[in-house]
Amino acid sequence: MVSTFHGLETAKRALTASQSALYTTGHNISNANTQGYTRQRVDFRTTNPYNAPYGQIGTGVEPGQVIRIRENYLDVQYRTEYNKFGYYSSISQALAKMEDIIHEPSDTGLQAVMDKFWNSLQDLANNPQNSATRQVVASNGKMFAETLNYYSNSLVRIQSDLGQEIDVKVGEINAIISQIDELNKQIATVEPHGKLPNDLYDRRDLLVDELSKLINIEVDTVIPQQYGQPSKTAVGLYEIRIVGANGSDYGDGIKLLEVNNTTGRSSVNKLEVTTKDNGLNKPVNAIKVNGKEINNLGFGGQLGGIIKSYGYQLPGEVGSGYYPEMLENLNKLTFAFAMEFNNIHTQGYGLNSDEKAQVFFDLGNEHNIDRENATTDDLEKAFEYNPEINYAQIIKVNEAIIENPSLIAAASEKGGFSGDNDNAFELANIFSKDFSEYFTETVNEFDEEGNVIGIKENKYGSAPSGLNGSFASFYAGLVGDLGVDAQSAVRNQENVQVLVDSVDYNRKSVSGVSLDEEITNLVTFQHAYNASARMITVIDEMLDRIINSTGIVGR
Repeated sequence: MVSTFHGLETAKRALTASQSALYTTGHNISNANTQGYTRQRVDFRTTNPYNAPYGQIGTGVEPGQVIRIRENYLDVQYRTEYNKFGYYSSISQALAKMEDIIHEPSDTGLQAVMDKFWNSLQDLANNPQNSATRQVVASNGKMFAETLNYYSNSLVRIQSDLGQEIDVKVGEINAIISQIDELNKQIATVEPHGKLPNDLYDRRDLLVDELSKLINIEVDTVIPQQYGQPSKTAVGLYEIRIVGANGSDYGDGIKLLEVNNTTGRSSVNKLEVTTKDNGLNKPVNAIKVNGKEINNLGFGGQLGGIIKSYGYQLPGEVGSGYYPEMLENLNKLTFAFAMEFNNIHTQGYGLNSDEKAQVFFDLGNEHNIDRENATTDDLEKAFEYNPEINYAQIIKVNEAIIENPSLIAAASEKGGFSGDNDNAFELANIFSKDFSEYFTETVNEFDEEGNVIGIKENKYGSAPSGLNGSFASFYAGLVGDLGVDAQSAVRNQENVQVLVDSVDYNRKSVSGVSLDEEITNLVTFQHAYNASARMITVIDEMLDRIINSTGIVGR
């Protein structure tokens, strides 16, 4: 027979269930604006029924566990897109700084300075005897060299800043991994007792989101064998490994956070970035995790984007990266132009001079040309490009020419007569001259008696590899490529931002807190609580009638 107090127990359970739901709803409302918070709800379950002779009678409800409303697939999708956003945003920022330095087209960029230098050489060809015109050539040549100096120094400084930013990002990654490990340990003290530490889950997932922006990762969950009696809905401990841009593992797996499958003990593996020869502004050649090297640097995220901008060198390959490539192209362009300018300049003569001119641009003693005393081997050595020298940073105009512009070799014949302007025309033509024609000297060919029988060309080398076309066209190509790369990075960033926002919206539609919905739940659970209380009142009146009124009829 059903107990007389059966209804009281059923109503009491309903009170408890409604009360826990009200508290959980209040927790949701309190954290409506908390970043990373996941909406929670009480999992109501019916209690075991009572088997009466005439059938089963329900015994009420009990509050199950408080669970998070979260979709793991959306988390994975969000982190994938967020990783791409971090990658393109870091590249976009780096290229924007490069564009600010190059600053083309403008009145102060290298193109404008180059035009002024070319115009002054044209004026020199028209007025080779004019001292003021010569002074303008010297001044514009100095401005040309100083602009290259500015480009190089600024790019090197930004590249150095990017190198420091790599260190900062590595520190952030290691710090986040340590925090996730600490949360793992806290979660491991709760889950074995069958409880769900939902707020700790949220904090851990938020850190994983931040980590995914820095580097491409994959998260595995581990329920250790020696783990007490965890709930079936327990998430477990996080194990984190680095993966490539396509999600593939690096070898046997590069794990930033490892968890033992048996004991649940976790260990943090610090991330390190190594550079070639451990030198300043040297390209990154690998990242290390627990002694394991990753030479394929295609792991995306902000770290991957910064490394691609800063510079990297894969095994067996030539170094690459936006900043080192721009610096290398500027150095090649500077070396080729300056050496060809010196080549032609030292074949001519200054005003009223019988001696061949000195170099116009100074690139260091090993590249200075002394045609009067140098052998063919010396000249060939002078025209050799040295990739270890930052030519754009060191180029300057010969101090002797700055002090005495009459030394500028406008003439092609000994004596440097005031009307001789042939060499000035040759100097002006360098801007449109093809690189394949560089480093050539045209000399007279004599017979045994000393008579001129023709002319011949002495080739002392070739322009550095990678240069094609003319100085003007190659530089325009550099500026054009920079614009395309920067625009592409911005466009990719904007496109990925749309995807990130879309996935985040879908995720929040599932996991986010809606105040309207929570207020509705408050009213619902309040009415349920009041109804349960009313049920207790009704049963109390029934019991009062039975206890105090039964058996007193006729008194």
